[in-house]
Amino acid sequence: MSPPADLPSAPLSDHHGLDRGTPLDRHYIEAFLAERSHLVRGSVLEVESDTYTRRFGDGRVTEHAVVDIDPANEHATFVADLEQAGSLPAATYDCIILTQTLHLLREPGQCLRNCRRALRSAGALLVTAPSVSRVSPTYPDADYWRFTPAGMAHLFRRDWRGDFAVEGRGNLRACLGFLLGEVSEEVPDHVLDEQDHRFPLTVAVEARPDSADARRLEGRP
Repeated sequence: MSPPADLPSAPLSDHHGLDRGTPLDRHYIEAFLAERSHLVRGSVLEVESDTYTRRFGDGRVTEHAVVDIDPANEHATFVADLEQAGSLPAATYDCIILTQTLHLLREPGQCLRNCRRALRSAGALLVTAPSVSRVSPTYPDADYWRFTPAGMAHLFRRDWRGDFAVEGRGNLRACLGFLLGEVSEEVPDHVLDEQDHRFPLTVAVEARPDSADARRLEGRP
């Protein structure tokens, strides 16, 4: 059977729709963070900017920390390579927001180990990563991975000590729309909110460090 004649050969946007509105994957990323906004509190670390810390912290945040490998990033409060062991200060943060980052790292497991070490005993790591996406238009030579829920669970079982919960969010319509460069303003929420485990667009994880391990790093019994 031949493909439909009107199937486009190029996306509506070459940057996930950012030039036109809100990318479809952010519908799921932001819903995930909104549901866990109570965890965005105290000292919070975010990658590249503190956009989500400010949006979901709602007065609970006492310290906004931003990490980036790029020293030219004026929003970064410190520069570090998340793939280098010990690059984050130990037992320092109550929450780490790690959205759409793991797929850009050659060693995502080392990043998880760094985050686990950097969290306080009651802290939380909030992760999202793409399951379906075009090659990054910003970092095409550093776009290494896509994650299924099963693959993400395997990564955490291997490189995380503590509890975690993995979920996939999305459906076929959302995956197709995201690849086409459609934006959330063009697709009704009820269409995006339908969940189909066969077609995750985004994988999300809430993870907690092993409390005994974190207390040891804090210097507490």
